[in-house]
Amino acid sequence: MRPDISVICDKDKLTERRCEGTPDWIIEVVSKGNASNDYVRKTNLYDRAGVKEYWIVDPAGKTVYVYHFGTEDFKVKHYSFRDRIPAGIYEDFTIDFSEIDDHLQG
Repeated sequence: MRPDISVICDKDKLTERRCEGTPDWIIEVVSKGNASNDYVRKTNLYDRAGVKEYWIVDPAGKTVYVYHFGTEDFKVKHYSFRDRIPAGIYEDFTIDFSEIDDHLQG
């Protein structure tokens, strides 16, 4: 299984062909015909694998769910495409989904 987007912070995990280990941050874009795969199956899989942060981006619903794994109190936050969303694995880094939405509509 390959995520739509993965961020690997430890360069030692990278080989010429792939990542040897767990990515720190994964972003999946919801598939129309198989949304439960992203919301249920992959959420559980990535949590067990040790991914620190998992985002589910739903272009049709214009929503983003952010899961913070590996913390004592499991957290999930809900955002819309009007929001500037902070990445938990990086200090002071956000993605402004309103800019992305403007490009999709424009």
